[in-house]
Amino acid sequence: MKEAYDIEVYGRVQGVFFRAFTQKKAHELNLTGYVMNRHDGSVFIHAEGDWNQLQKFLDWCAVGSPKSKVEKVEYKNAEIKNFKTFEIRRV
Repeated sequence: MKEAYDIEVYGRVQGVFFRAFTQKKAHELNLTGYVMNRHDGSVFIHAEGDWNQLQKFLDWCAVGSPKSKVEKVEYKNAEIKNFKTFEIRRV
């Protein structure tokens, strides 16, 4: 069953290729949606897909890209918007 999450990732997650690695992981897990930097230094992710794959994705978000330092991950259920791909968005 398809689900969707809105995810906020806090810590050193900008300027460390976090968005690119997030997109790569989403593609590996067949998730759709988008990732974007926030003005407060956090990263916002909207991810849609199978519940099991989303759980794996959340686990990955807690670790992040090789040079990132994730301090906190918050997520909540979100409205499914039926994205076709997973994209990097600019603020």
